[in-house]
Amino acid sequence: MTATPQANPDGPSATPRARRVVLAYSGGVDTSVCIPYLKREWGVEEVITFAADLGQGDELEPIRRKALDSGASQSIVGDLIEPFITEFAFPAIRANALYEGRYPLSTALARPLIARRLVEVAREVGADAVAHGCTGKGNDQVRFDVAIGALAPELKVLAPAREWGMSREQTIAYGERCGIPAPVSKKSPYSIDLNLLGRSIEAGVLEDPNVEPPEEVYAMTVSVDAAPAEPQVVEIQFEAGNPVAIDGQRLDPVSLVRRANELAGRHGFGRLDMIENRVVGIKSREIYETPGLLLLIRAHQELESLTLAADVQRYKRQIEASWADLVYQGLWFGPLKQALDAFIDRTQATVNGSVRIKLYKGNATVVGRSSSTDSLYVDAMATYGSDDRFDHRAAEGFIYVWGLPTRLWSARHR
Repeated sequence: MTATPQANPDGPSATPRARRVVLAYSGGVDTSVCIPYLKREWGVEEVITFAADLGQGDELEPIRRKALDSGASQSIVGDLIEPFITEFAFPAIRANALYEGRYPLSTALARPLIARRLVEVAREVGADAVAHGCTGKGNDQVRFDVAIGALAPELKVLAPAREWGMSREQTIAYGERCGIPAPVSKKSPYSIDLNLLGRSIEAGVLEDPNVEPPEEVYAMTVSVDAAPAEPQVVEIQFEAGNPVAIDGQRLDPVSLVRRANELAGRHGFGRLDMIENRVVGIKSREIYETPGLLLLIRAHQELESLTLAADVQRYKRQIEASWADLVYQGLWFGPLKQALDAFIDRTQATVNGSVRIKLYKGNATVVGRSSSTDSLYVDAMATYGSDDRFDHRAAEGFIYVWGLPTRLWSARHR
């Protein structure tokens, strides 16, 4: 039996009436159904859709047309690839951002950028609200709502999929009654989010955390069995913490990320299978492919070990986890995130040099690092050979002073 939403011109009690709405649009089930739902059930007069090109490689013209066919008055497509990399991905690389120590935020990084552009479009067309198709238990609803609220508190934020109470099957059926064909077949039950930084895959058999992901869910990385039999060493060059060249070839930021994806993916590096703690408090099983981003972060971490002072490096490691948490939790535009950005940016002035990484059968192993201008590795101090310039005799006095508090405490409490 198919549920029929109850018409309410003002929407649910928490959702005030809106005349013109800008909807974040992907062409999927939920965002497509949002168009007729907003108009029929919530009395919205005009829905304008915005689809972001984030380098996902999709043909966006069919998506633009689908929005119009679904009832949108305007269907806007925006190329956000370059700012996505320079303003969001590169700061994440400088921050070595890994949520829960593993996930490099490939999906999360896109949301504040989309939210920023939604606000801009809303102001350009004179909309009084923005909308999205996020469900009530996902992370993206938090990221969109908080970002839009920070950037444009005067705009209403509408989330029909959070309110309509329909199952996935009921949502598809509602869309079909409105003339919207279902895009998900029984052969492809997965929910996939894709951009230039990676893919996230959910649903289907993946909802059982004890089931190994089938090979069919992967698209950016080859299996270990299919990876080349010979390793490949790649060299990544950084300037002020930003990657600028691969194997001696300087590339623009977008081309560099594409090249990193290609290299790492060819060798099966960049797959993640993790139980993730969502913002709303539940655990979910997530599959990610982020070959290039993980490769660049690994290289960046290694270069920092060579060029940052020990206390700076240790302190930065502490705030990297906080930075990743803030981005994952939708607080990109918050004050703490901005304060941490200032610290991280200051540390990157000396992160200049190159890192060599061997790619082989799903692994990325650092095999070399160098910095002609900022290396703190001093051969004459590190060597055990005849060129050793370290004053070994000074160590005794250092150890006496260093260990004094421990000896005094031990003497008192022994």
